[in-house]
Amino acid sequence: MYANKLVKISPTDVVAVAVIPLAKDTTCTVDGQDITLLSDIPAGHKVALVDIPKGGKVIKYGYPIGGAKEDIPAGSHIHTHNVRTLLSESAQYTYDESSAEAYISAQQAVKEKWEKKFSTIKAYRRADGRIGVRNELWIIPTVGCVNRISEKLVEWARQAFKDIPAVENIQVWGHPYGCSQLGTDHENTRVILADLARHPNAGGVLVFGLGCENNTMKEFKELLGPMDPERTRYLVAQDVPDELEAGKQLLCEIAKAMKDDKRVDVPVSELVLGMKCGGSDGFSGITANPLVGRMSDILTSLGGTVILTEVPEMFGAEQVLMDRCVNRDTFIKTTKLIDDFKDYFVRHGQVVYENPSPGNKDGGITTLEDKSLGCVQKGGLAPVRNILGYGERVSAKGEDKELTKGLTLLSGPGNDIVSTTALTAAGAHMILFTTGRGTPLGAPVPTVKIATNDRISEMKKGWIDFNAGRILHEDVEKVTEDFVRLIADTASGRKTKNEDNGYAEISLFKDGVIL
Repeated sequence: MYANKLVKISPTDVVAVAVIPLAKDTTCTVDGQDITLLSDIPAGHKVALVDIPKGGKVIKYGYPIGGAKEDIPAGSHIHTHNVRTLLSESAQYTYDESSAEAYISAQQAVKEKWEKKFSTIKAYRRADGRIGVRNELWIIPTVGCVNRISEKLVEWARQAFKDIPAVENIQVWGHPYGCSQLGTDHENTRVILADLARHPNAGGVLVFGLGCENNTMKEFKELLGPMDPERTRYLVAQDVPDELEAGKQLLCEIAKAMKDDKRVDVPVSELVLGMKCGGSDGFSGITANPLVGRMSDILTSLGGTVILTEVPEMFGAEQVLMDRCVNRDTFIKTTKLIDDFKDYFVRHGQVVYENPSPGNKDGGITTLEDKSLGCVQKGGLAPVRNILGYGERVSAKGEDKELTKGLTLLSGPGNDIVSTTALTAAGAHMILFTTGRGTPLGAPVPTVKIATNDRISEMKKGWIDFNAGRILHEDVEKVTEDFVRLIADTASGRKTKNEDNGYAEISLFKDGVIL
């Protein structure tokens, strides 16, 4: 089935990746060179193609992923036992004003290839001009104290509105915060909740508070600003005799406003995609992440928006992104994005390079550089045009700030639920989530799971939406066509596996004192 047993990613690489488990003494041919394996090599793990001296750089993706701890003969297994990270808390970055020109020029060819194939999707047009790819009714608790009441309201509403097709789902975004927080930590909670309340995938919103929390309803309304009065309601539990009955009445009013909503054709240029990886393995940077990167190139070339986060998983690959910054101002903002997150690690007494999880390592990822260089593949080759802080949003029609289209970098951690929540809050209509180990996780928006390998796609069919492992034994163009069709269909209403399973949740970035 596999044309090659070892895959070399970049011409300058000194390692190749095993496509299938390989036994000791197996001979493989790479670039016309025969390599005899000196030990068993698990699938997704690396093999030395040349003799690498102690202290020599181990090159993969065309960049160093670490240094050799010892002399490594050709044919050896390359992993944590003989490679160390080269990262530190400080790094120097460079920028050439002309560095992004080639990337900007390349987008024209991508646009010409795809503009007739992928021009529109069917979505909901909101009153403020934005689009939503879902029409859901959301309950936003301002404080964790009302989570269970909100859940009971959702249970009731799913039965009460089951005969209203336009109300595609009812969700509550429960969390434990909204009170007993201070300063920036408290404000981050408020901002993310406000971002969710304004999200265009919500056709209607009930904001639900207790009444004595720090995140008061009055102040939260001020933070929200103007909302659609037909589709937004507010409830404070301590202000009514029966909060369940009051909540049901308000939900009925919102559902009435949503009942005639219909999908219409909208330009794909209005679509916003979030990119995420979790449970990465040695194939992530070869199959699923580059496939998502091609989707990024296609959408951004057509005028759409892509958001890339997981800043700690840019460490070791940040220069790749910096070389694509459209101007020096964007480069400076990118260096600040990286340095601020490194400072966050240092403030908490942590080193910046202890990132790959046990599952990552088992799957063949050796160092943070190895993980990061695979991770940034999700951004494709699109120029970097915008930088957002945690809780900031890509803007849209009807708002004060004009939408910045193209590839956007968002400040946020690598943690799966925290980062998918941040992507949603920033305005992503959908999230493309690559995984080599598998995960059932779902964000507040449709979360398309893309397997990096055949094994996990076959084993976890209830989680996986698309198998990018096909790239190892099928035509890349055919796989890309199939993937773009899936994304278009999903944006137009096709349910993802996480939606079918009812798996969706949020998590807020916590960094402060709890009173």
